[in-house]
Amino acid sequence: MNDQSDVDLIRKFQEGDEASFNQLVVRYQERIYWVARRFVADHDSADDVTQEVFCKVYESLCEFRGDSTMFTWLYRITVNVALNAVRKQKIREFFRIDELFDAEDVEGAAPDELLERQENRSLIERAIETLPAKQKSVFLLRYYEEMPYEEIAKILKTSVGGLKANYFHAFKKIEEYVKRAHRTR
Repeated sequence: MNDQSDVDLIRKFQEGDEASFNQLVVRYQERIYWVARRFVADHDSADDVTQEVFCKVYESLCEFRGDSTMFTWLYRITVNVALNAVRKQKIREFFRIDELFDAEDVEGAAPDELLERQENRSLIERAIETLPAKQKSVFLLRYYEEMPYEEIAKILKTSVGGLKANYFHAFKKIEEYVKRAHRTR
């Protein structure tokens, strides 16, 4: 294992030495994977989270100020990425939008199944239409376009914290709309 400190490797990376980043990845990859694995359901999801963490680290390591240790910083990023992955999965499981909008196998589906799919699709679309403009924008960009909050913040010229709050409220409103509609059926 390399005996250079994290601080040395970070400084070298900030000076343009790409190999020092690779050494940091090798040093922390397994630990980050296991942090992610505690949050997500399977190996592939943990791998995806780990990869996204190191992509984010690569993009922002030049601004790393050293206010915390490298692992603490990585841990915080990992938790945020993993929680976003879990939230996204929960939303998909709740709405099952992928199944509702899946046009495949329409020919083999029973007429009542086709009608139910169409009703669910319409219900979700109506729920989205009831959202205030900002919540609707955030929801569509985050869920359908899978944009990171930072990119949405640039597009909508607002804070990431505000976006997360808008997304949460949008999701809750859509969830309540769908539940209410199913109760009245």
